[in-house]
Amino acid sequence: MKPTLLILAAGIGSRYGGLKQIDPMGPQGETLMEYGIYDAIKSGFNKAVFLFRDDIVAAFESKYQRLKDFIEVDYVFQDLNPEVSNNGVPVTYSPRVKPWGTAHAVLSAASAIKEPFAVINADDFYGRSAYQVMATFLKNCQAHDNTYAVVGYPIVKTLSDHGHVSRATLDVNPNNLLTHVVERTKIQMSNGSVMYLQNDENFEIPSSTLVSTNFWGFTPSIFSELQKQFTDFVASNHENPKSEFYIPFAVNHLIETQIATVEVLNCEDDWMGVTYQQDKAKVMGMISQLTADGQYPASLWG
Repeated sequence: MKPTLLILAAGIGSRYGGLKQIDPMGPQGETLMEYGIYDAIKSGFNKAVFLFRDDIVAAFESKYQRLKDFIEVDYVFQDLNPEVSNNGVPVTYSPRVKPWGTAHAVLSAASAIKEPFAVINADDFYGRSAYQVMATFLKNCQAHDNTYAVVGYPIVKTLSDHGHVSRATLDVNPNNLLTHVVERTKIQMSNGSVMYLQNDENFEIPSSTLVSTNFWGFTPSIFSELQKQFTDFVASNHENPKSEFYIPFAVNHLIETQIATVEVLNCEDDWMGVTYQQDKAKVMGMISQLTADGQYPASLWG
């Protein structure tokens, strides 16, 4: 069974100042999302599902349309104000203008995915080997399996020179299984050390720490588990319009309750991303070099 690629493209890009998902980065105006899809096709994925907000789908239309000649495509929407019920009783919450977070984004794709699948951010560049190791993992999974995966990158290779970032730190046992994952915000290099801010206090993270940049592998069994957790999350956070239901939060609960196991996959390539506008020049330069080295054609789609 060939895996599907779920592309999370509903972000608002507040720190970037716009829709970085469609900002051109390649020599022919390709986006980072297109490089991900190109690498996924080369690695054996045969379907791409886009997760949009309904107010930004028009901005993707031209790029979305040209991909149909190369891979099966579908799209779903992340509802800002979904109906949530607990044992038939509606859960009420303050109206939202911000998406409910990455775990809810994955849950929103349940109707479109029936096979093992990978999750990526539309605005990140993961490298070909990441797709290859994830495809190999997913091809050995069955739809009902509770065995998942995440690609880990050394934290020092995922930072921005222009401000803080958010990453999920990974604790890994000798069998390459994830034992704990937690979302950290406001991470950046300070005086040669990697630090994160929590409750107005700085804490150091070892430079060898592996982190997730949101490249996960799941089977459809994840959807029922996310639905249960999301219902509880909304009930507990109904008064906070900025609360977010993150993938690391959901996965960590599944590990702690021994519902699922998560394998940590290593890849040979470097991750690249654009959290800030100032990151763009560096990423474009790296893509230009990869193209010059023959790793990508001058025009991805001919």
